[in-house]
Amino acid sequence: MMFRSVTKLRAGLVLLGALALGALGACASTDPSELAFEEVPAQKLYAQGIAAMDGGDDSLARKKFEELDRQHPYSNYARRSMVLSAYNSYRQGDYSESVQISRRFIALYPSDEDVPYAYYLIGQSYYRQIPEITRDQEAAERAMQAMNDLVQRYPQSEYASDARNKIRITMDQLAGKEMQIGRYYLERKEYIAAANRFKLVVKDFQTTRHVEEGLMRLAQTYLAMGIVHEAQTAVAVLGHNFPDSKWYQQAFAMLKTDGLQPQVNKGSWLSRVFS
Repeated sequence: MMFRSVTKLRAGLVLLGALALGALGACASTDPSELAFEEVPAQKLYAQGIAAMDGGDDSLARKKFEELDRQHPYSNYARRSMVLSAYNSYRQGDYSESVQISRRFIALYPSDEDVPYAYYLIGQSYYRQIPEITRDQEAAERAMQAMNDLVQRYPQSEYASDARNKIRITMDQLAGKEMQIGRYYLERKEYIAAANRFKLVVKDFQTTRHVEEGLMRLAQTYLAMGIVHEAQTAVAVLGHNFPDSKWYQQAFAMLKTDGLQPQVNKGSWLSRVFS
């Protein structure tokens, strides 16, 4: 999808740029530092940047596009090259730069047809930085926010389907982090803190694979706190929504050990959330 997008970006201007390259001839290999001393036509700089990208010289492409933006900041070529620069930075793994350029493009050209792609690049840049579950998940949160922006603003965009998939993955990642913290507190018998984490998973991450364990751990925590009716409700909700889950089997056995049965308490917040 990334490469199709870049091809689409180049299609409208590449012909003029190619003609300019032909006229430029041997100047295509000119030291980039010399560009500071002479004005180069926008289409020539654009074509040089495209040629550098196609040749795998991302560093040179970046210099050409930056010079184009400096010399011809309001040209159509500069506008197009800004998106290509964002993609070029993404391709090099310079995600912070890609995000910065993409945000600048959105701010300068909010109605441009390539704004959805800029949002997608922002989301992808954060998505590529998501760490393992044991580490801080700020990148996952930002990736989900960017992808949500894309889906909400441009639901029919060609990037929306992949963005929705990335949202599901990042939500699962964030839910997993909350579960890890909740289990940490539960093991240390810090029940209120543990319950808050499991409650967050159950309320805000119902579409993830962690909600089943979240309900079981919530029941376990409530039992440890002596809040029996909430524990019974958690297990009843778990059994109703996931009757074949291993977590339901564990939760049911846990209640049975204490002589209890799953039972929905209509006053419980759980019954409202899953109504």
